[in-house]
Amino acid sequence: MELYITELSKYIITFFIALYTLECFLVFRFQEEERRKGIYIRQNFLMFLVHFSCFLVICFETGKMEYLLFYILQQILLFAAIMLFRMIYPRGNRLIINNMCMLLSIGFVILSRLSYERAIKQFFIVTVSLIMSMMIPYFIHKLKFLKSLTWVYAGVGIAALGVVLILGSVTYGSKISYSIGGVTFQPSEFVKIIFVFFLASALSESHDFIRVAVTAVLAGVHVLILVASKDLGSALIFFIVYVMMVFIATGQWVYLFIGVAGGSAAAVAAYQLFSHVQVRVQAWKDPFSCIDAAGFQITQSLFGISSGGWFGLGLFRGNPTAIPLVEADFVFSAVAEELGIIFSMCLILICLSCFIMFMNIAIKLQNEFYRLIAFGIGITYIFQVFLTIGGGTKFIPMTGVTLPFISYGGSSILTSLIMFFIIEGLYIIRQDEGDRRARKKKKQRRIKYKTEPDEEAEEDEAGEDEEEEE
Repeated sequence: MELYITELSKYIITFFIALYTLECFLVFRFQEEERRKGIYIRQNFLMFLVHFSCFLVICFETGKMEYLLFYILQQILLFAAIMLFRMIYPRGNRLIINNMCMLLSIGFVILSRLSYERAIKQFFIVTVSLIMSMMIPYFIHKLKFLKSLTWVYAGVGIAALGVVLILGSVTYGSKISYSIGGVTFQPSEFVKIIFVFFLASALSESHDFIRVAVTAVLAGVHVLILVASKDLGSALIFFIVYVMMVFIATGQWVYLFIGVAGGSAAAVAAYQLFSHVQVRVQAWKDPFSCIDAAGFQITQSLFGISSGGWFGLGLFRGNPTAIPLVEADFVFSAVAEELGIIFSMCLILICLSCFIMFMNIAIKLQNEFYRLIAFGIGITYIFQVFLTIGGGTKFIPMTGVTLPFISYGGSSILTSLIMFFIIEGLYIIRQDEGDRRARKKKKQRRIKYKTEPDEEAEEDEAGEDEEEEE
């Protein structure tokens, strides 16, 4: 009976996730949130079906009731997150919140399969992080002074990374975290967001060569501290984000070419200076030549992905725990092995739909500071996804970064939630900008045709004038 359920569930789960992914892109057919409501409702329904189907298999495979209780707690959390967001932010973007919850549910499923204890810890981290992050759109929408903190962002970011360099504990050869009161933090995860705010603030004020040069120096300090800490994955993310944000802000191709050339030179230098980079490159080039040493992780990852096939082996039917650090750096390989390549491709497309929505929001924002923040966060998010999946599939050398919402890790989860809720705040600002444009056009038409405004229009115009003064 269990075998039949597991085999049948593979196709059902794949079908549901494929339908959900299709809905992610059908959203872009419509510009107004009102016209997307039907899609969002179907997404919620499909998300809960995928989650239910996966945990039904887990309960049958393990025969343990604690997984059923854990599933119910997850359902309550995800349902509460969706409903509370809709109540608090009726003008928010529901695709972003739906995808966030979908990715969290996949993370809960795969972590429950890999390590029940870590899945429980992840659940509590997500719960606390959601509570902390839920108010972020309100602050992004209301706080008007964020643009003026340019040098504060730079100072805080450099100081936080410097503390890790001096006082941080060594993990797998890199200084990436430190502990306060028994709680371990990875500051580079949070500094990524501060770094985006710094660049957005600096580049929205001026695009001239001096300003670009100053930001290059301060960005270089961030990157050099990370290199000194041997956190090269984060250093690469910071560098790419800087180059792309300068290019987007200035529109000058020369900055992009200089960035590519400088990055290539830095990569060669890193290969020459750091032995662990040489090891990772060797493991990427020919992992089977060092399968018992540096190539062990990547070869096990490739074996797992290839053994899963299109529909996967089924939950608890594979052997993903054979991959060291599978719950962090190689979690995508575990998903591919037990849930299948089609499911994994849908996971990538869901992440891509998030990025497309981020860019869609950024393009339509009028305020340059907010527009650059949206671009920066979008680039940060999608590049981190690329590094994690690319490393696990041998497309690029491993960089040691996590897959947002899926991988195990408190700092990664909190940072990812903060980024998504910042984007929600920017979407609400974009909605306000659209309303002001509509009121302005209405006012111009009234002046043109010399019609009298009604009371509601006068109130709207007064509010618009106050906002413009602020």
